[in-house]
Amino acid sequence: MKTRKAHVASVPHEEWLISTLRADPEFAVEYLKQAMAEMDEPEGRGAALLALRQIAESCGGIAKVAEAAGIQRESLYRALSPKGNPTLNTLLAVLKSVGMRLSVEPQDKVHA
Repeated sequence: MKTRKAHVASVPHEEWLISTLRADPEFAVEYLKQAMAEMDEPEGRGAALLALRQIAESCGGIAKVAEAAGIQRESLYRALSPKGNPTLNTLLAVLKSVGMRLSVEPQDKVHA
């Protein structure tokens, strides 16, 4: 008689990602850098805002990050939505509250 192996229930992608971001701060930095590098693409801006939202979730949740950043929770949810339009002050405050900062790098091609 054959025995069936019990399958381990899969973890939803979002839950796995947030736990991975929480466990590996270096991965979180690279994840956000990659998302922000693709902001020139049609869907890139929304993806970058979603990546920052996922990092905020991994750092204790939106409410905790909003409080640390001095932003209303509802406003932060809107700002970090795919169609959000956060101010520079909001981005800087959120990045600071998750232990990151804004940085600038040259593009691959230098324009004359």
